[in-house]
Amino acid sequence: MSTEKRPQSGRPIRQGPGHGPPGGMMLPGEKPKNFKANFKRLLRYLKPRRNRLIAVFFAAILSTVFSIVGPKLTGDAITELFEGAYGKLQGVPGAAIDFGAIGQILLLLTALYIFSSLFSYLMQYIMSTVAQDTVYDLRQDVNKKLEKLPLNYFDSRPNGETLSRMTNDIDTIGSTLQQSLTQFITSIVMLVGIIVMMLTISPWLTLIAFVSLPLSIFVIQPILKRSQTQFANQQRSLGELNGHIEEMYTGHPVVKAFGYEKKAVTQFEKVNDELYDAGRRAQFISGIIMPLMTFIGNFSYVLISVVGGILVTQRAISIGDIQAFIMYSKQFTQPIMQTANIANIIQSTIAAAERVFELLDEPEEKKETATVSLERANGAVAFENVDFGYGDDLLIHNMNITVTPGQTVAIVGPTGAGKTTLINLLMRFYELKGGKIEIDGLDTRELSRSSLRKSFGMVLQDTWLFNGTIKDNIAYGKTGATDEEIFAAADAAHADHFIRTLPEGYNTVLNEEASNISQGQKQLLTIARAILADPPIMILDEATSSVDTRTEVFIQRAMNRLMEGRTSFVIAHRLSTIKDADLILVMDKGNVIEQGTHTQLLEKNGFYADLYNSQFSEKVAI
Repeated sequence: MSTEKRPQSGRPIRQGPGHGPPGGMMLPGEKPKNFKANFKRLLRYLKPRRNRLIAVFFAAILSTVFSIVGPKLTGDAITELFEGAYGKLQGVPGAAIDFGAIGQILLLLTALYIFSSLFSYLMQYIMSTVAQDTVYDLRQDVNKKLEKLPLNYFDSRPNGETLSRMTNDIDTIGSTLQQSLTQFITSIVMLVGIIVMMLTISPWLTLIAFVSLPLSIFVIQPILKRSQTQFANQQRSLGELNGHIEEMYTGHPVVKAFGYEKKAVTQFEKVNDELYDAGRRAQFISGIIMPLMTFIGNFSYVLISVVGGILVTQRAISIGDIQAFIMYSKQFTQPIMQTANIANIIQSTIAAAERVFELLDEPEEKKETATVSLERANGAVAFENVDFGYGDDLLIHNMNITVTPGQTVAIVGPTGAGKTTLINLLMRFYELKGGKIEIDGLDTRELSRSSLRKSFGMVLQDTWLFNGTIKDNIAYGKTGATDEEIFAAADAAHADHFIRTLPEGYNTVLNEEASNISQGQKQLLTIARAILADPPIMILDEATSSVDTRTEVFIQRAMNRLMEGRTSFVIAHRLSTIKDADLILVMDKGNVIEQGTHTQLLEKNGFYADLYNSQFSEKVAI
């Protein structure tokens, strides 16, 4: 597996309280390249749940309709109360407040609000199951896809990008389905319902309410554009600040060692000031929006009250209807703003879905045509006329290597010579462009990948340990390993002593980065894991590079015992460690330019001899 270091994408910056625009308004997010196609594809994930979605739709309609009728009934109750009280004051015979009628209206109003709440609860409950089932299927598909992707996909992309697609993007889809979709339905129904109710009360008052809408848009639009610019500056400064802090804290020993503290603080203050200035401007400009909207809304209410009062005096409308209409007019802008906000959210969601679908559409590993199963290899390996390149240009040309069972093969050469590439081809992480590789006379393409890779044990220069106990990390090398086998493997790798000196011994829990043990100790654990696996073929990629000289001697002895009777491929930079190898392959620019034993290669006085002697020279020509 390639050990080349690649940049990792950072964690996404989440916008916390006080960092966004007011009133729940969302700034334009990332837009998808092909909205229509990705929207249809996302709908296909919802298709198996269409019956539940229909139920959500009707529940949303009923919940909203019941709540819309509420202000009208409240107005009727006020009208009943006013007319009874007014008639009594005017001395109208038999005039009185009809508390029975008012009571019936209030009971009906209570029932409507109860039903509205029940249907709203039902809608949210069903939609939450739909959303979670959908993202569950998406995660399953992505997880299956990741298992089928070739190694070159992961080598060509930062790990953080793939993680972001599987976690953040799918979470965005789930949140939108669970919250925004139901809000969108209820907002549309509420908008239509409010318009209908306002028109039934008074077309003239409805016209006044409508006039305030374009006025609000006209006033707010230029402010909103400036606000968006400032929020973009704020997010950029926030990203710079987070990046600076992460660099300073992860590289804190380097900062201390080179006396960079003052420069780091100065840089922090500069970026922090920029963030403060951008945040202050963004909050100030966006803070103007709500007062302006409130002013225009209040102006509209005044006009409605004045005109409504005139209509009441003319007996064209009841006083309760005025009260109901004012309530409707206050609610009128809410669904419009919600719909506009959700439109932005949907754009971002489809963009997230597009990123997930791009991952799902990535070319997969070449399908297996396995016809033979390899139980336990003897260890004979042969490269026959192998050609390979990561792109159109070939890196390896017509490579021929023959390794007999039990041989120790060392692979040496300068950086970029193709040493790790050769191992990747052997493990079938990449497909050949020409020729073939055989294990015990069987073409590796005729074997299943899992059967092939079970024949190999790997100890890489970059250690890989997971969050768990030391015992679990070692046991990863063999399914069902007993404690005795784990202890024996650790002892063979000279790791048993240091493990038992830890407070919890073999039950010591390693953190996410295994930073609670040293780099050398990590390497000892990976070597113990390989010893426990007991594979017929070993791959050692500079396995002792991270340990001290004394520990290296112990590990070399353990490795020598481990490699007895096994075919071993050793990638080495320190040539002194592979003097006893049965075969040394000298690689340069993707080709094996020399091969033989240490003594034979020194006698040739060629590339290997120059490479070997340069490690002991006081001055090395560059």
